[in-house]
Amino acid sequence: MFKKFQPSTDIAGQTPVKSSVQRSIRSAVLEQWKIEPETLEAVWPKKEGLVHVKCREHISIYTVRGEPIFFQHFDGPIYPTLRLLHKYPYVLPMVRVDRGAIRFLLAGAHMMCPGFTSKGGYLPPADEALPAGAPVAIHAEGKEHAVGVGITKLATEDIKKVNKGVGVEITTHIGDDLWAIKAL
Repeated sequence: MFKKFQPSTDIAGQTPVKSSVQRSIRSAVLEQWKIEPETLEAVWPKKEGLVHVKCREHISIYTVRGEPIFFQHFDGPIYPTLRLLHKYPYVLPMVRVDRGAIRFLLAGAHMMCPGFTSKGGYLPPADEALPAGAPVAIHAEGKEHAVGVGITKLATEDIKKVNKGVGVEITTHIGDDLWAIKAL
């Protein structure tokens, strides 16, 4: 999603978000993520204004004090940026790929099911299974922090059963152009 993203050419405009829209975004974030209101307050204080950065291909980046904190594609789920995810790693459910998939992940490839079901991979247990279309933090075997953010293409139980094809579609990863942006 953020391959070849250049702020100078790909940003159409920046506008402050109305307080009524900010309240609806705040409630959507609390509903979608595993985050406490106090944590969200630390990330995005109610007194701070949110700025909507409109980008190419219907991507919206939301910033606080110029720092990108989350993004959205069309009206899809709201994803945290990797920098935010490194500060608050429990915000999204975690999945892990094995060592063999790391180089493909860092190149921006979608993650295939065998990367999650092999010895170094991890998917949540059946009682915490994730549905298709759930935003997830992608960790790599042997690494402390998330290396990507994605959305499940199959339910996690289906990933275990099918074990073929794309399991998680990547939205952002370490090394892409969103990662390089520290402020807008």
